[in-house]
Amino acid sequence: MTSGDEGVGGSPPAPPEATTEPLLHPADGVPPVLTTATEFAAAAEAIAGAGGPIAVDTERASGYRYSQRAYLIQIRRSGAGTFLLDPIEDPAALAPVIDALDGPEWVLHAADQDLPCLREVGFVCRELYDTELAGRLLGLSKVNLAAMVAEFLGLGLVKGHGAADWSRRPLPDDWLNYAALDVEVLIELREAMDAALVAAGKDQWAREEFQAVLERPPAPPRPDRWRKTSNIHTIKNVRTLAAIRELWTAREELAQRRDVAPGRILPDSAIVTAANANPTTHAELTRLPVFGGPRQRRQARIWLGALERARDLPDTELPPRRSPTTGLPPINRWDQRNPDAAARAARVRPVIREIAETHSLPAENLLAPEVVRQLCWEGVPLPADAESVAARLATEGARRWQVELTAPAIADALNIVDAEPPAADSNTDTPT
Repeated sequence: MTSGDEGVGGSPPAPPEATTEPLLHPADGVPPVLTTATEFAAAAEAIAGAGGPIAVDTERASGYRYSQRAYLIQIRRSGAGTFLLDPIEDPAALAPVIDALDGPEWVLHAADQDLPCLREVGFVCRELYDTELAGRLLGLSKVNLAAMVAEFLGLGLVKGHGAADWSRRPLPDDWLNYAALDVEVLIELREAMDAALVAAGKDQWAREEFQAVLERPPAPPRPDRWRKTSNIHTIKNVRTLAAIRELWTAREELAQRRDVAPGRILPDSAIVTAANANPTTHAELTRLPVFGGPRQRRQARIWLGALERARDLPDTELPPRRSPTTGLPPINRWDQRNPDAAARAARVRPVIREIAETHSLPAENLLAPEVVRQLCWEGVPLPADAESVAARLATEGARRWQVELTAPAIADALNIVDAEPPAADSNTDTPT
């Protein structure tokens, strides 16, 4: 944790150093996995009869399944204990648990990862406490759960199964132990972090951020996702690009139908190899690396069909060599496309970084990079004042605490007029 004076904007005092005690098993043992309506109803009754916030976590199978569904849901509430719920066998039977969790505060770590799959099965979060986001606002260098549990609670949290195939049944005992530990001390961590936020004068910031997470709409689908194929940048021929697109699309449809991660259907390297080789027969295809295995031989018709579609495309339907751009251009190209915007960015971005450093938090948590870019690209009428900047920031989705901290300084930066504007910051990796 970054050290600093107490008070608004400063970091809380670092907790006293303590020997980390290994947290190997839940205090009450690993609870059984609940699968039936009767078991869910009993769990709901216990949860509803207890008090305080509710720790929630999920386990998915992202590297194994196409879907992002939850394959295990962990819940803990003081006075009720920990519950491990299997949402796969009978998801409709979760209704009593969903009702019990509708209202109380949920404590999650990295809520953006868990909320979508919880919503998918009907859970509704009304009030959120995100311990990872709290750690970012406190300026912690490491915000993973194990590091924060060690720093704030002096406990060594055993990790190691987060990337496992949680669709597997039955789930191994050591995996269930890991899953139960993820919520074992989450409520205690929330209390410790909240005290640190209060000491730093950042507790209201956190409340606004947590609410923003709940209100954030789902991200729109990314266009031309096939262009994320590994090593596609080496392809110059647009007909070959079309082959990659057709192979990628065929793989995507097959992966979705089978609920298998696309890379387990066919690796990206095989797609690029086949597109370059452009085989026309079963024998030519199966001589290529990967395609000679039994599974790929059975699917050869799918891949040959995709390649044939690419060959048959008229030139007018071939993909452009580069993806059509949407939104603002990269900031390192602003000098040519919008010099005034480049000059504004060169003045505003260092101001944002300085304010973030003063308040010991990442610049991207002080103001989202897209908010800063949009403001700099469009500008505000000059002379700028804090009110006009605040209105623009609010329109772009900035929270009240962010606006109050940044609007006056941004207005001052926008009003600076030099005979020779400062060079635009061409580092596209800089958060703001």
